[in-house]
Amino acid sequence: MHSGFAVIIGRSNVGKSTLMNTIVGSKIAITTPKPQTTRLPIQGILTREDSQIIFVDTPGVLKGAKDVLSKRLAASVKSSLQEVDVVVYVVDPTRDIGDEERSVMLMIEALDKPKILVINKIDLQDKPFIDFYRDLAENYTEVIEVSALRGTHVQSLINAIREHLPEGEQYYPEGQLTNMPNKFWLAELIREKLFLRLRQELPYTTHVEVTESEKRENGIIYIQATVFTTTDRYKRMIIGSGGQGIKEIGQSTRKELELVMENKVFLDLTVEVDPHWMQRFE
Repeated sequence: MHSGFAVIIGRSNVGKSTLMNTIVGSKIAITTPKPQTTRLPIQGILTREDSQIIFVDTPGVLKGAKDVLSKRLAASVKSSLQEVDVVVYVVDPTRDIGDEERSVMLMIEALDKPKILVINKIDLQDKPFIDFYRDLAENYTEVIEVSALRGTHVQSLINAIREHLPEGEQYYPEGQLTNMPNKFWLAELIREKLFLRLRQELPYTTHVEVTESEKRENGIIYIQATVFTTTDRYKRMIIGSGGQGIKEIGQSTRKELELVMENKVFLDLTVEVDPHWMQRFE
């Protein structure tokens, strides 16, 4: 049995969360087209007969942001690189090399650990920067080209990670897919719907907390959650005209929850203003 931790690192929007979800076979991390969707390291667990890999999905590295939350994200990425067994560095060959990419490369350059370079999005036609990444092969233990969205060559990546894990017993029982508390996962799912529905900078002003989650006597799972935002103006935008905005967010979240949980769900969503919610990440 080989068991250990593989950290998934890369700049924003390269497909790290999609890759982890594909590997684990379940939606552990939220995914949206917007950068910096992931805010905290999230663990997904893949258990096989001969191995257990604990994947740590990290926030995307974003250069230049000075707010409290962005600084907290950067610190969490660096912290996640400690005490791991394998580094999985995910890149996007459709995007030009920039300061964020160079920052990630510097971050992992000195690490004395197996480093696997994963070139994602090979299913796309236009990949103008793929040769740049292929030329980096000598700097990495292995290079694997995948499509996280379609699952192409993902099994090869799993096999490669397994080969670099130390021998040891499982950390988690078979069947457990994540170490995230249920309320945290529920809050993340609601936040995903906020990101998908709201435009421009508005999703980045929001934070979700689930205060109650229980199955009641009538068999319905009751979930109570609060969406925090920074100003009254944003609160009105989230709620929408006649409450239509928050209603649509609640409906899309509830439908997905009922599919996953195979149970009726009642979702009680409220919106509150807290201009200091980012300080909770300090």
